[in-house]
Amino acid sequence: MTDVEERPAEDAELAVLLKAAFDELVSRNGAEGRTQVKDGARYFVALDDEGQAVGCGALQVFGPDTAHPGDAEIKRVYVTPAARGRGYARRLLAGLEEVARSAGHPFLRLTTAEQQPEAIALYESSGYARIAPWGKYVNEPRTRCYGKAL
Repeated sequence: MTDVEERPAEDAELAVLLKAAFDELVSRNGAEGRTQVKDGARYFVALDDEGQAVGCGALQVFGPDTAHPGDAEIKRVYVTPAARGRGYARRLLAGLEEVARSAGHPFLRLTTAEQQPEAIALYESSGYARIAPWGKYVNEPRTRCYGKAL
């Protein structure tokens, strides 16, 4: 059974996964396709049966001065290539949803790119629906925005 656990932003295993996620985003979408995770985000890793971190993700909260106060955004969902196809991303996503639900966030948002069909399939099969783009994504036609009420 895969565990999902929270890690501090400075965690070494998390740093390796985030760099790999960032590198893959840039290779698929170009440098303009990357977005930063903001300070204050909560980070999580998915652990395999041996306790090794094989995936990561983050929750970033929309502040009270934004167009979507109280919502949370899922960022940087990533699973190492060697661990893909084993359900880690789905369990990581479910773990992020549970943390957001427990924290009282009414709605989850996320973005992905047309060049990431695996992510699109995961999100759509997990109950996320296409929503109108927000913020910087409004003028990015290759970005797909998704949302899910909790």
